[in-house]
Amino acid sequence: MGDMTTNLTSGREILRRLMRALRPAEPDLLTLAEALLSDRGESSGVALAEQLLALYAQMSTEKRLSFLSSLAGRFGADRARLERAIDRFRAEPSPVHGIELHAAAEPRRQELIRRLNLAPGATERLVHMREDLLGGLVTHPELATVDADFLHLFSSWFNRGFLVLRRIDWHTPARVLEQIIRYEAVHEITSWDDLRRRIDPEDRRCFAFFHPTLEGEPLIFVEVALSEGIPAAIGPLLAERRQVAPARRADTAVFYSISNCQAGLRGVALGNFLIKQVVEELRRELPSLKTFVTLSPVPGFMRWLRRERESKQSPLTTADRTELVALDRDDWHQQPAAAKSLKPVLSAAIARYFLEARDSGGRPFDPVARFHLNNGARLERINWLGDVSPKGLEQGAGFMVNYLYDLDRIEHNHEAFANEGKVIASRAVQRMLRPAAAK
Repeated sequence: MGDMTTNLTSGREILRRLMRALRPAEPDLLTLAEALLSDRGESSGVALAEQLLALYAQMSTEKRLSFLSSLAGRFGADRARLERAIDRFRAEPSPVHGIELHAAAEPRRQELIRRLNLAPGATERLVHMREDLLGGLVTHPELATVDADFLHLFSSWFNRGFLVLRRIDWHTPARVLEQIIRYEAVHEITSWDDLRRRIDPEDRRCFAFFHPTLEGEPLIFVEVALSEGIPAAIGPLLAERRQVAPARRADTAVFYSISNCQAGLRGVALGNFLIKQVVEELRRELPSLKTFVTLSPVPGFMRWLRRERESKQSPLTTADRTELVALDRDDWHQQPAAAKSLKPVLSAAIARYFLEARDSGGRPFDPVARFHLNNGARLERINWLGDVSPKGLEQGAGFMVNYLYDLDRIEHNHEAFANEGKVIASRAVQRMLRPAAAK
């Protein structure tokens, strides 16, 4: 500890001398960034990184985005070095020249981010810096190149080898439990009692990934219900007064909520590792578990359906459109006649939504579907009125979905989706397509 304090103090003195040389102007972020990249002393590097991050934290959102935009323009690859490396590789495409070309092509931003990570607590601050960046992408499209560098580095810093899986229970520190409440993104946790019902009974589990540099900060967590059979609705799982079942009798593990806690880690593959490791943990603890499924929302369905209703090219018939008018009433699901008439129309529409609808990039329209299908799951069952909460009705017309994680087929399913864009679905789901729409 003494050596670290001495080095940091020495580094600050070096920094002060460097800043005096850079005056008359007070140091700004870009000046500090250039100095950090040019100075190779370990102690001064730590102090420079600390100074830059501290100054960044004091700035307004507008000035932060201005700095990040400057990184896009001024801290790319060294063009002259890159051109020399290209010429050498063309003249002699040897492994040595290939390595040199790879190094020359790397933007200076990446080394800057690495050196910023030298400062105490820097990893968390860099995650928040990327959160700022993501918030400004729409108005500052040039930030996409900087974001690519952050994502490249974060994918290494937060890979599975560095992540720690922990079970969250009622004995977990209150600071972590507060974050579980705050970051729950699928089914709101309304109180401490509600949280306890989700993590304390013997037929409930909650697991989270942590990273050594973000102590006490969960990165992502999953809530699990242990049950007999595959559930079709979320209400009974979250009911305030429900019968707790003995865990030893459960044959099914239901992943009913997965929530990311760090917006700055968006795009870093955390969820797929989390589900697969939790499956292994549960199998070791409870060998009676044979089935692993989700009970998932359908967040994009109503948005897609509204577009279909407005489109003249949609295969919706005149009769379909007439029936769908009932959806415009908030209480349609409580009207037996309306619900009965809507069920076949909506069921056919949601089957087309999952099996045929694609976004502008050619991917399945639904973000939750993309996640689980890419993770190797199978679209097993679509459940009518599985979530009649206001959010469930507004986003998914009350539908919920079971994605099945068949451990013997995960890799095959993933390859089919990743390489061919194929949606692996059960026959029951495929039969929901109308014959005219079926392929």
